[in-house]
Formats: sequence, structure tokens, C-alpha cells
Amino acid sequence: MQEATKVNEYLPFVLGALVVIGALATIRERNSYNKLISLSLMIGGAIPFIVDRGLLDVAIAVALIAPLSTIFILMAMRRGPA
Repeated sequence: MQEATKVNEYLPFVLGALVVIGALATIRERNSYNKLISLSLMIGGAIPFIVDRGLLDVAIAVALIAPLSTIFILMAMRRGPA
């Protein structure tokens, strides 16, 4: 039981590191596809913080909208200039 509390103590630091790594990778990347992957990493680290605050409706909306918008952006980027 004591090990579970240690995991819960380190979890915010790990998730915060995911958000920071995703943000830095998004800034650093030049390729649009890699930039979208970095943004997804950042969103994946931020959703547990939203859930922790009790905003489950917002977390559900983010979890549904983020992948859909990524798919639509990828489809628009693949199409190229008209």
C-alpha cells in the first residue's frame, strides 16, 4: 500500500515532464507531421491534470476533439496546394 502512494506522489512530475517535453518538441520541430505528434504528447500529459481538477466534461471534450482535429489537419496537409 505504501508503494501506491509513492507512485501517486511522482505521477504529477512525470505528467508535467510530458507536457514540457511535448511543448519543447513542438517548438523545435520543423516537420509538420512531427509537430502534430509532439502536440499530441503534450495533450496526453495535460488531460490527467484536467481530470484531477474534477473537470471531467472538459477532459472528455479534449479527449474527443484532439484526435479528430489531428486527423482533419493531416488530411488537409496531405492534400497539398490546390
